[in-house]
Amino acid sequence: MAIKNIINIVQIIMKRILTFIIIAMMACVTYAQKDVTKFLGIPVDGTKAAMRQKLIAKGFTPKRVGTNEWLEGQFNGYSVRVSIVTNNNKVCRIMVSDAYEISESSIKIRFNNLVRQFENNEKYSAFSENQTIPDDEDILYNMSVKNKRYEAIFYQKPNEETITKMQSYLQNKYTQEERDNPTDEVVADVLKFTSEVFVKKCVWFLISENYGEYGITMYYDNEYNRANGDDL
Repeated sequence: MAIKNIINIVQIIMKRILTFIIIAMMACVTYAQKDVTKFLGIPVDGTKAAMRQKLIAKGFTPKRVGTNEWLEGQFNGYSVRVSIVTNNNKVCRIMVSDAYEISESSIKIRFNNLVRQFENNEKYSAFSENQTIPDDEDILYNMSVKNKRYEAIFYQKPNEETITKMQSYLQNKYTQEERDNPTDEVVADVLKFTSEVFVKKCVWFLISENYGEYGITMYYDNEYNRANGDDL
């Protein structure tokens, strides 16, 4: 067998094993109910009142107009408005919106810089590669005419407790031989078990447009607390 073919086979095997380990790692998130998305180190969980007080302690100022409530402050070098979203009296989302809108050329730079910040942050894994916007992209045309959404999706990695549970999960579910040499059936089984886990600690952001001015809106989601049809 040619050396080139041997190298290709080895690369395929290594990629397969790595994929299995990553999937198994994520499987343990289902066992770690406390391993939820965090915003500024605060778990996106609990009551709205408790979350509000924690954000105030971080320096945010509560605001209210009529029935609309939000908090204002600084986040990642920008002035922002923070909204707390709940489901069944549990916090399920923190929404962070730019307080001031900017031009099309500026929002492209801001968006791409934010993507790179997430990519370079070891706490996150990217949903996909190449989430930046090309330099020659016509954002106004694509959003207004083609209804295109400019968004980037990331996931917060599991904590140490979850990783420990991952090791226990592997040892209890599969033999050493199965872990070292996972078959297609084993990989498929783990993938099926964890198919919905990847979105549990999702952090994503998009570009919003308002009469030719643009801003970034970020979402820190705790999918454990999101509506899942139980009330239907």
